Amino acid sequence: MARGAYVLRDAGSPDLIIVASGSEVHLAVEAAEVLSERGKKVRVVSMPSWQLFGEQSESYRGEVLPHDVPKLAVEAGSPWGWRHWVGDNGDVIGLDRFGESAPGDVVMDKLGFNVANVVEHAEALIKKRAAV
Repeated sequence: MARGAYVLRDAGSPDLIIVASGSEVHLAVEAAEVLSERGKKVRVVSMPSWQLFGEQSESYRGEVLPHDVPKLAVEAGSPWGWRHWVGDNGDVIGLDRFGESAPGDVVMDKLGFNVANVVEHAEALIKKRAAV
């Protein structure tokens, strides 16, 4: 945590990076495993602190989040701020509304915080990169 973000699961030269913090990290890891089974190389980055990560050297930030690799952030809260870390070619799965009521796991699934949705977004980013 001292550096704000770190590679939790590496894949050599990745096709995609999934970035998450807190309770969403397990979802990122599970989605990366599914994508790996489909032949995709996916790095998972845990980013518990934007501030500490932002204070690191450009070299370290580039090692963790290379500029030329598409990024998908998963945040069970506001997507605000994540765009800075995923860039213009990335995507964010986040919440832009309130008011859902049900058991937590049901709400999270209905809001798209599930492996299938993360995999779908990830594959779309990988496909978009390949088309360029």
